[in-house]
Amino acid sequence: MPEPIDNLLLSHFLVLGAILFSLGMIGFIARRNLIIMFLCTELMFQGIVVSLVAFSRFHVNVTGQTFVIFVLTIAAAEAALALGLVVLLFRRRRTLDAQAWALMRG
Repeated sequence: MPEPIDNLLLSHFLVLGAILFSLGMIGFIARRNLIIMFLCTELMFQGIVVSLVAFSRFHVNVTGQTFVIFVLTIAAAEAALALGLVVLLFRRRRTLDAQAWALMRG
């Protein structure tokens, strides 16, 4: 049975998760390259994962770690779809700039 982590270590992990999430958010908003935006989304996912695992260890409960596995599975599916979409968009316009796709027609 793993031992719970103390409050100081929990706060360190939460700060790390917040920093990762913030960097991902800033990168997603500031950059226009589709691949960079995609990687920033993954960085935000990892920030959430660090926080979930920290809370799981703090409460000595495996529910958080189970939820992390679910989040990672969703992230892998999202990565496959996003990469396929980025390749398709690049083949159509020969650019990865998100502004090129701002005016999508149906």
